[in-house]
Amino acid sequence: MQEDFTEDEKSAIYRLFRSRRDVRQGFTGDDIPKKVLDKILTAAHHAPSVGFMQPWNFILLKSLDQRKKIHELFHNARKKERELISPEKRELYDSLKLEGILESSVNICVTCDRARHGETGLGRSQQSNMDLFSTVCAIQNMWLAARAEGIGIGWVSILNSAALAEELKLPESVEVVAYLCVGPVESFMDEPELQQVGWQERLDVEELIFSEQWGQR
Repeated sequence: MQEDFTEDEKSAIYRLFRSRRDVRQGFTGDDIPKKVLDKILTAAHHAPSVGFMQPWNFILLKSLDQRKKIHELFHNARKKERELISPEKRELYDSLKLEGILESSVNICVTCDRARHGETGLGRSQQSNMDLFSTVCAIQNMWLAARAEGIGIGWVSILNSAALAEELKLPESVEVVAYLCVGPVESFMDEPELQQVGWQERLDVEELIFSEQWGQR
């Protein structure tokens, strides 16, 4: 078996996986050095993509006025989501900080151009969403690279995609995949925030592994 990485390098990679966090608070507001931001975006661009389609784009939002408009979209969406939360968890939900749209240094909307290589492209004829899944791989690369650089990222999923697409003037063939708040942070939590506050415990990986077919241990 070929060994490309030293034990120290492998240890650092696995530590990176464990220490990545979804950051919603504690942004310092400091600028991200251009060299660092370029490295993070380049890491995203080196993600795997089915058929090497590279369907992603990255919209950088630094204008406070523009971000205030997105912030309003978030509040509208959060009101609607709150109604779907079970009553016994609603008080905890209300206490959660679920975005850092205005506090972070920059917002990045990651999109998927679904027409970049035609209707299907290599690898999409049977599973049409592979371009979307490829874009998510780019987001994970970005997230890990940012953590290695000491930069926090928070994914804001409580946004109406159609309203966001209209605000950002996206072409019809382009879909929003992620809206990210990005910037230096005061610190990273030792464990995921939602685990820390008691919203959800981490599942046991052994319970999630089946053999040969669903449900078979």
